Amino acid sequence: MAIFFRRAVVLAALLFCALPVLAAEAAFAGFAYAGDLQSATARFPYSRALDAHQAGGLNAEVRNAVANVKPDHFSLIPRIGDLNGRDQAVAVAMVLTSETASTERYGAAYKLLVQLRAQVMFFDFKSKTVLRAYPISFAYIDVLGAPPTPAQIGDRVAAVYRGIGGKAGLIQRFADTLQHATIPTNVPRFVQVTSVAVGDEARAQFPEYLRGPAGDTWIADAFGEALSARLGMPILPYAKGYAIGAVMALTVDDSTVFNLTLPKPDYEFSVDIAKLRKVLYSEQAAGKSWIYGALANVQLVEPLSDTAYLRSGFKNGEVKVVPASQATTDDFPAFEDAMRGLFAKLSRAVAGEESPWLASSADAKDIAQQITKTRELLKSCK
Repeated sequence: MAIFFRRAVVLAALLFCALPVLAAEAAFAGFAYAGDLQSATARFPYSRALDAHQAGGLNAEVRNAVANVKPDHFSLIPRIGDLNGRDQAVAVAMVLTSETASTERYGAAYKLLVQLRAQVMFFDFKSKTVLRAYPISFAYIDVLGAPPTPAQIGDRVAAVYRGIGGKAGLIQRFADTLQHATIPTNVPRFVQVTSVAVGDEARAQFPEYLRGPAGDTWIADAFGEALSARLGMPILPYAKGYAIGAVMALTVDDSTVFNLTLPKPDYEFSVDIAKLRKVLYSEQAAGKSWIYGALANVQLVEPLSDTAYLRSGFKNGEVKVVPASQATTDDFPAFEDAMRGLFAKLSRAVAGEESPWLASSADAKDIAQQITKTRELLKSCK
């Protein structure tokens, strides 16, 4: 009897192993704009123009980029319409959240900055709830001898989407992120940057277009992207930049509108850019070397219990050499490098990379323990 029972158990186990496993699936919803369609042209003028002047628009380009992608952790269904009638339905879209085209004059030269930010956003097609999001971005700087025309700016925006200088553009970055993204199989834990502050002196160093709420969104996105890239984890969009209340409008390229609910985060980051400082490092006949420094206070808390996992100030400096022949200096790109460098180094430390930077830059005496707790916590949110 015992032998028969053991054989029955083994047979049942073999049969169980032979049963097909239901793989996670997500349907491609297309290229989308954050917000309502009525204001999309005002918020994304060059993307909308690029969309209108080619067959199939940006949606076709994104679809072509993902046509041969076979994600590591789920099956990609080509069209969202295939989800109709299913009990479980997850969709993924490339959601454009920010388009920046800024021109600044320096003597006879004109600096053109083009930057696009987007989300690889998974959402429940039935409940219209965001499940997770991975931030992506691409920035391109060009120097021209005359003010850029709308056509020239449009060309640079197209290059940011498609890639330039051997670097993958925003569309390819969407496809690459999709390759390694995961869909939660249980009730996920959500992480979000919920609060951004910038000191008055620091904000004065920002260009005009970033001195208002757009600057706060820029900081939240830059911080979130650094975390997501180094830890391979999702992070909810900064709601103040894209949502009214907890609802984020998403307009797919075929004019379909989804009003998606952003879940309440389980863990909240706050980022405070307290100071931006420029200090002379060395001076020679050939020019000067400056240290551009950023001081930021970063916190990670669980709001329900008010438990702090990370709470410290951090500093980071980047050196910029200014030749004696250079008549004018644009400080913000160097300050941007200092802030991005701080976010990247902190993210690498949380990911487990050994670095002397952490001990020398943090003002919390127990920073090693805080980083360890933060690492273990964020691992549970993947």
